[in-house]
Amino acid sequence: MQSILGLNLEELGKVLEDWGQPRFRAGQIFSWIYKKRVADFDAMSDLPQELRRLLKDNFRLFVLKPVKALKSRDGTEKFVFGLDDGNFIETVSIPAQKRVTVCLSTQVGCKFGCFFCASGVMGFKRNLTSAEIIGQVVYLNNDSADKKITHLVFMGIGEPLDNYDNVMKAIRIINSPQGLNIGARRITVSTCGIIPAIKKLAGEGLQIELSVSLHAPDDKTRTALMPANKAYSLKDLIVACREYIERTNRQITFEYILVKGVNSDLPKAVKLSTILKGLNCKVNLIPSNYVPDRKIEPPARKEILLFRDSLLRQGINVTLRRPRGDDINAACGQLRLGYEKK
Repeated sequence: MQSILGLNLEELGKVLEDWGQPRFRAGQIFSWIYKKRVADFDAMSDLPQELRRLLKDNFRLFVLKPVKALKSRDGTEKFVFGLDDGNFIETVSIPAQKRVTVCLSTQVGCKFGCFFCASGVMGFKRNLTSAEIIGQVVYLNNDSADKKITHLVFMGIGEPLDNYDNVMKAIRIINSPQGLNIGARRITVSTCGIIPAIKKLAGEGLQIELSVSLHAPDDKTRTALMPANKAYSLKDLIVACREYIERTNRQITFEYILVKGVNSDLPKAVKLSTILKGLNCKVNLIPSNYVPDRKIEPPARKEILLFRDSLLRQGINVTLRRPRGDDINAACGQLRLGYEKK
């Protein structure tokens, strides 16, 4: 049975109209789901009994089943959700002093095979529906009534821009005043650098944040870390990012995972400064997780700081991300992978 979460306000209004119900009821239903956080159509007390029956007969509210939840010593929570077809995805909630950020998955697995990421180890299976994407937010919103979700990052399992239509539909429902009403500037979409989709995103008219996984300042290193670079070269990607910035007047964040012995030395920092010079951007430096199977480890603290300071001296805006949830395998795909291998 279809989840009602996959319908936007216009689509729900059309369904109601076909049932002989007034369209304004769609706004009431949205309010019950997204504002009042009800989990049952019968609880929607201002709807006629006949409409509640029709809703129960034709839709369901939830599409996700939590099968595992872990909480880190730093407050980070990670959830594994089971889907109807037996697949699993992950969602992470990251609390801070004045915000709660939720990291969403957009696909079951991933086809892009980044060397340092566990998301695609077991291969790509399918896209998530818009209902399954929104369902992650709704579940966490209902589960933590005392902790309002303030920010969303599409950085979980999968490549968001490879599931473009479902991700965009989910964002518009989440951003809608009648929906979850999370501001566009508090929503970040991450990509490994799919150039046609970046160009398409620039025309959406959404003030969302774009985050591009860079991880290297040259094609040879980037291709070794990110096979997608074979299709979308670093040079072409930077051009597309420049065009995106000019068209949207929005800053881009470049994610850069520091891997010891691969991309973390000073010559790499100098080269990175050169290719980003003049762009309205910031670099988010992320020490890698330990992945013994792939001989991946983060650089020493001193090397990380030298890399950061080199960028700063060249006028590049830099942040250094503090690891979160490492004690519960909060890095993308790790917990799901362990669960599926059972």
